[in-house]
Amino acid sequence: MKKIVSVSLGSSKRDHHVRTNMLGVDFEISRRGTDGNFDKALALLRELDGNVDAIGLGGIDLYLYAGTTRYTVSDGQKLLDAVKRTPVVDGSGLKNTLERETVYYLRNNTNLLPPGCKVLMVSAVDRFGMAEALSEMGCDMTFGDLIFSAGIPYPIKSVEELEEIAGKTLPEMVRLPFHMLYPTGEKQDTQDDKKVAKYGHYYHEAEVIAGDYHLVRRYMPENLTGQLVITNTTTRADITFLREKGVGCLVTTTPELEGRSFGTNVMEAALLVLLDKKWEDITPGDYLELLERLGMKPAIQQL
Repeated sequence: MKKIVSVSLGSSKRDHHVRTNMLGVDFEISRRGTDGNFDKALALLRELDGNVDAIGLGGIDLYLYAGTTRYTVSDGQKLLDAVKRTPVVDGSGLKNTLERETVYYLRNNTNLLPPGCKVLMVSAVDRFGMAEALSEMGCDMTFGDLIFSAGIPYPIKSVEELEEIAGKTLPEMVRLPFHMLYPTGEKQDTQDDKKVAKYGHYYHEAEVIAGDYHLVRRYMPENLTGQLVITNTTTRADITFLREKGVGCLVTTTPELEGRSFGTNVMEAALLVLLDKKWEDITPGDYLELLERLGMKPAIQQL
């Protein structure tokens, strides 16, 4: 039995535990939230080190990307450095492969992403693979990185402009405490009412809303008109929330295990165990080949 644990800065209310089998290998997979307590996350990582087969970092990114440039998040690096023996991943490698493939799958097998459709990505630097794939398809993109993270009402309209702005802002932003960049702990269960009121019209103007679930949720207004949401980790309560807001269809990029989808960090940790390689040695081709063998496809749910 291979043991995978996701240590998350998110709410412990979202904790989950399952047993599953992948390619003949039995896995015990759990998610343990620390309610935004950074020191508690550090202590838990040190406790797990050497006692599980792989660890996923949840509720935080180790790396943010724009084009070929990778920016290391200081708090993410501190968590990584706390683990000396067990392999640790943050899901970024899988985001760059699985989430690209999700977009291609929707293009080739559904009519959910017609050419020129209006797409809002609340944040693109944490899911650059998805952002690039949607742009390649000719979607009318709005990247909300400045709008929602900095409160600057400037929609970024191309990946080239996103790269340019990221190059100017991310070197300083990744040094900030991560809770200033991303909702942690109880903030994951609340909305930013001021930004919802001020910038909710970007949701209403979009046909597709894409990106990290907690960011999508935090700024989502009422009275949507059947929009498609493409995101990652959702629980039954999240699905109820989206339905009440007026979302029409939900696509999750990671598979559902016993009633909920796990984060990319968890799935990447499982793939790391199956590949039996060091994280730094795994190529996008390795992930794609394994995803094909596993038959992983996005989950599509009409709400």
